[in-house]
Amino acid sequence: MNSITVFNNKGGVGKTTLLCNLAGFLAKTYGKKVLIVDADPQCNATTYLFSEQKIVEIYEGKHGSISDLFIPLAKGRGFHSGKLPKLKCPAFKLDVIPGDPKLALREDLLATDWQVAQNGDARGLQTTMVFLELLHRCKEYDLVFFDLGPSLGAINRAVLIASEFFVLPMSSDIFSLQAIENIGISLKHWKKALNAGLQRHTDEHDEEFNIDGEAVDWKLQFLGYVTQQYTAKSVRGVRQPVSAYDRIIKKIPGTIKTKLIEAFSRDPDLAFELGQIPNLHSLIPLSQLGHVPIFSLKGEHGVVGAHFAKVRESEELFRSIADAFLQNLENLK
Repeated sequence: MNSITVFNNKGGVGKTTLLCNLAGFLAKTYGKKVLIVDADPQCNATTYLFSEQKIVEIYEGKHGSISDLFIPLAKGRGFHSGKLPKLKCPAFKLDVIPGDPKLALREDLLATDWQVAQNGDARGLQTTMVFLELLHRCKEYDLVFFDLGPSLGAINRAVLIASEFFVLPMSSDIFSLQAIENIGISLKHWKKALNAGLQRHTDEHDEEFNIDGEAVDWKLQFLGYVTQQYTAKSVRGVRQPVSAYDRIIKKIPGTIKTKLIEAFSRDPDLAFELGQIPNLHSLIPLSQLGHVPIFSLKGEHGVVGAHFAKVRESEELFRSIADAFLQNLENLK
């Protein structure tokens, strides 16, 4: 099992759309066993993946959510030991742990316990590792994807600390470039603080902090990035970004190299650009309204005329991204 977080602390970069369609492609086309964990209190992945009726059932209390994991922790009773609140999503052929707006209320718990975790406190480390403990119970999956909100807050920190890899969706604007620097600074700080807390725990208790007998350490690596939402033109039959976007896109590799690859990748020579997704216009809302992957859209979902060619094009886009994703994953293991 490999755990991957799709993350950018800048909003509006198409993060959830990329995650759901990449995960769905890997599940539907390549037969991977996939779990999506919606750790965004805005629940965008959950609302994308499920119908309105199913959403009502979830939030009327007929099914659990990600928030359930924190109930025993908040009471000082340790990790959640009950059945994980997973749902099947037939349209994407994967499983989902639904998000919950109540997860936002756990930000303070995670932030407070992070402070003492850095001093080696066992309770603080336990709370900080809530998502790592979750992953220990998901080993039947090939891939576990986390969806996050756009922040560098305590929830996202806990998810990233637990994950093995992260993928960065980028929009073609100057603010995404600035976000890369913020992410690099935060990750370096978190890694240093976590390692200090784990060492202090070992020194004080004469044993390593562990989950299910496995010692905890920092594993997070940068897997790659996808540039999205640019306007393309055709030059001699080849689609290219228009010049305004192209100038920004050309700055992305150098910024990512110095801020993320050099610090958070075992193999800095990999091809970290997983792909580019131009503006897919009306296909995205059709996909969201139909609760199906973009590459699976049909006439029954509102696709007409030239849109069918766009659907076929999107399938090839996600195939290319999925292939690059799997190649980097294999090389970084």
